[in-house]
This record gives sequence, structure tokens and C-alpha cells, in this order.
Amino acid sequence: MKIGYIFAGQGAQKQGMGEDFHKHFESSRAVFDQANLALGYDLKTLIFQGPQEALNETEKTQPAILTTSIAMLKAFESLVDVKPSAVVGLSLGEYSAHVSAGSLQFTDAVQLVKKRGAYMQDAVPLGVGGMTALMGLSPEEAEAIVARASEFGTVEICNYNAPNQIVIGGQLTALEMAHEFAKEAGARRVIPLAVSAPFHTSMLKPAEDNLAKEMESVMFYDMKVPVLTNVNGRIVSSVEEIPSYLAKQVTSSVRWIDCIESMKKMGIDTLVEFGPGNALSAFVSKIDKSIKVLSIYDLESLYATVEAIKQTTTLETAI
Repeated sequence: MKIGYIFAGQGAQKQGMGEDFHKHFESSRAVFDQANLALGYDLKTLIFQGPQEALNETEKTQPAILTTSIAMLKAFESLVDVKPSAVVGLSLGEYSAHVSAGSLQFTDAVQLVKKRGAYMQDAVPLGVGGMTALMGLSPEEAEAIVARASEFGTVEICNYNAPNQIVIGGQLTALEMAHEFAKEAGARRVIPLAVSAPFHTSMLKPAEDNLAKEMESVMFYDMKVPVLTNVNGRIVSSVEEIPSYLAKQVTSSVRWIDCIESMKKMGIDTLVEFGPGNALSAFVSKIDKSIKVLSIYDLESLYATVEAIKQTTTLETAI
């Protein structure tokens, strides 16, 4: 078994996420407490008690998911001695990946993603842009649709989530044309997403610029395990590259397919998913069914994952 870690992005947030980890693991409690101190407000109570509307605000969602994911990671690490061969996160999750790799301190990360959320939220006025998931079309078909719709305004690929699930975003007029072209091309479903801006498009350039400035005062460290970037799906080769990749990621397509295929080429056959849900496991199964995904999102899934890893390790040792 060769293990990789994958970390959730924005969208899976829900009231009460991680509360059972806080209750049962001292290492998880410490993460929530550190987040409160770093942010200067009671993020923990917001996560556990809501309201959901406040938790859905991008500026609060991003530190909430990062904190929950790392709290789950710490609980897992307290139960089993595993060193991943590589780590990666979906969009926001890339910050969690760097925390897990030791290249970014958690307190710095949680402050950064709070600002990231605010910058992303403010970059494009409400009602100007949006995002849409295209189901049942290949990346090439989606790219052709985007090229055609670009005549009507800005529209770009936001996420290459899976071979038949591509997310596009841009100005609403161009996006609406892309909807029609996608239906003509035989898309199984065209789903407008409930987001406040066209994330991972060039329209977020102000957010990229602001983030780049913020990172000038943040300390990054050598990665203890390889970290892959969403920008190109490859391993970040040096600590000096981390800030530019994290800033550029805001306006670049999330190349999740490439990330998972890169991990497969590294010989990774098992992924452990951390975060409030198991959306990433569904993406991975569509990319390569031979890769096993163990998702950790509650105590039951935590213990099941730990047991599965221990059993496999014992078997391999015995053989």
C-alpha cells in the first residue's frame, strides 16, 4: 500500500462538522483553539452551532473547512503511524495539504484563507459572474463550448474535477450561452452553482494580486512530503514556488484530474480523504477506479480507515 492524502475544498461545509473530533481528541481540540486565537473570533462555535448562512460566507467557509480538515488529520495521526507519499487538496484544500506537509504553519494558513475568502468574494460584484457544472461532457467538449461562448464575454474552465464533470465560470451572459451550447452538445446535466463569484477564472485577478502581497510576509518551509499544485497537477519542486502557486491558483483552472493521475504515476494506490464529506472520492473513482479512497469525515469513518490501513500493513508485513 502506497498512501496519499487528499483534502476537501469549499462547498462541503455544514453545521456541526468536526464536532465529534473536538469531543474525543485532544489534538483536534487544539486545532480549533488555535484557529480561534489566530482569527480573533469564535470560529469553533460558528462551525458547531451555525448559523449555516454565516458558515456559507466565503470568508468564513474557507478557514472553517481548513480547520476541520486539519482537526481530522490530527486525530488520524494520533491513531496510526503513516507517512504519505504525496499530498494534494482541491482548491482551498491545497492549503490543508501544505499544512500537512509542514510547509505552512496552521495559524498562518488559517489567517491566509480568511483573507483569501474575502479577496475572492470582493473581486467580482454580486450578479456579474457565476459558475456551472457540466455533467457528461469530456474536457475537450467543455473546452470547445467555452471557446465558442467566449465570443459573448469571459467564460473559462474553472475545475477539471473528473473526465465527465467539468466546471466552467465567467460573466453571466457568456455563461448562459455556454449553457445552451452544452445542452446542444449532449450534456447530461447543466447545473448552475450557488457561488458568489466565478472562482478560478481570470476575473479573480484582483484576488490573486492581493494574495501575492499577503504571502510576502508569510514564512514557508521545506516540504516534508511532496505536495502537488492544482495549477498544473505536478509536484511543487521548491519552497520558493509555494507562494506563487497558491496565488496563481485563484485564477487558474483546478486540474484535479492531472493531480490524481500524477499520484497514480508515483505508485500511489490508496488515498485518504480529509474533510466534511466524501466528494473527492467520487471524483477519484471517475478518474481511476483502481485507486482506493478511504474518506474521513466522522468518527465512524475515521476508525474504519485506521482499521483498514492497519490490516493492510499487517498483511504486507506478514507476506
